[in-house]
Amino acid sequence: MASPPRKRRLSSEQQRALELLASSPHGATEELLAYGHGFTRRMLARLVRAGLATVQRRVIVAGDTPVEVGKVMITDAGRRAIKE
Repeated sequence: MASPPRKRRLSSEQQRALELLASSPHGATEELLAYGHGFTRRMLARLVRAGLATVQRRVIVAGDTPVEVGKVMITDAGRRAIKE
């Protein structure tokens, strides 16, 4: 008989990242989260793999140079996780 999935506890860093994303209705760029708030890209990737956040990639043009920007947004599962 299979056991039910274990609920993982969020680290304080993950909790803080999800709370920040929850307070940002349009999400935040990866660069802002990494350089402005000190979150590692690895930790952000773990949130995405766990289904607690999503990343949308877009190409914007800065001057004449196209730049790829990743926008991170919280998911419904992420919102539930910070309430537990």
